[in-house]
Amino acid sequence: MSAEFDVAVIGLGAMGSAAASFAAARGARVLGIEAHFPAHALSSSHGDSRLIRLGYFEDPSYVPLLRRAYENWRSLEARLRADILTVTGVLQIGRPDSKIVSGTKASCDLHGLAHEILDKTEMARRYPAFALEDGEIGLLDPQGGYIRPEAAIMGYLKLAAEDGAELHFGERVTAIEPYEDGVDILTTTGRYRARKVIVATGAWIAELIPELAAHAVPIRQVVAWYQPEDGFAAQPGRMPCFLRDEGENGSYFGFPAIGIDGVKIGRHAHFREPIDPTAANPPVNEADTALLDGFARARLPKVASARMRATTCRYTMLPSEDFLIDFSPAHRNVVVSSACSGHGFKFTSVIGEILCDLALDGGSALPTSLFTFERHFGSRG
Repeated sequence: MSAEFDVAVIGLGAMGSAAASFAAARGARVLGIEAHFPAHALSSSHGDSRLIRLGYFEDPSYVPLLRRAYENWRSLEARLRADILTVTGVLQIGRPDSKIVSGTKASCDLHGLAHEILDKTEMARRYPAFALEDGEIGLLDPQGGYIRPEAAIMGYLKLAAEDGAELHFGERVTAIEPYEDGVDILTTTGRYRARKVIVATGAWIAELIPELAAHAVPIRQVVAWYQPEDGFAAQPGRMPCFLRDEGENGSYFGFPAIGIDGVKIGRHAHFREPIDPTAANPPVNEADTALLDGFARARLPKVASARMRATTCRYTMLPSEDFLIDFSPAHRNVVVSSACSGHGFKFTSVIGEILCDLALDGGSALPTSLFTFERHFGSRG
């Protein structure tokens, strides 16, 4: 049987939906397969908002990808005629030598990115939502903001379908069988053949990529929304999105009052509690709400006054917390995307392009040296 498709994309969440859209736009014969429904709540791609920031404390080498991501998000908006990316600024808060503040400043300095350093007095004047301790500062990335994740995924799926992609939902892939000239894909309802396959299944990645079984760890993430005492201070024009470095107590992120539920808060990786990806997300418990309520009272007293709701999602963490975007060590026809580790959604629009390049061209002009199997695990298998 000759290949029916040029590329099959398994998993149509953030990265998979974008990859399918980019490949279909290039005229490829694309098959997309998703075990659930679009933008479902068992992944890492729901909950109204995801941060995007240009000054990147994790590693300055992410900045060129972010510049491309911004371009691609604006291109997506133009084609959809919809708002996906909203700029509010992002505040990095902490002591000057904290990882988040010092790392962001180093990234901004290296790449010549606009930023402002605000002391405690200036923060109180301009951004009264935030309570700072003596010695803490705010570093404002004026180009930061938030992405609407459900709108982004649904938008990429819409464009993929318009450009000819065949999209299957409620169909689970049970195995992939690579051979010299392609890959056979077995599902609960059929069998397909493609020249290349992109595996972007998030928390379920190890089911099809066994090399990641000991490395890609799904964990539980909890976020909560709070109604503000001071509604004016919580508005996006008055309260930027933020990251706050709490030292040994981890780091927190949050958003202004974007929707009716109010200000959204979470701690990165929460309690780092591993979960079974085949089971439903564990419910929110008292330890979860106590953690977030305590942060809200101490750090956002005027704008996170009454918790409205809390929910769980999942991160899939790699040891380094860098992305993995590479060909499988065992099969050159299999492209692997384990791209998040809790900070990947903002890159969706560029990772989709990279995955498309790898599948259709065998490589990408965009920088990916951070994201290889060899760099993560010291070997290509």
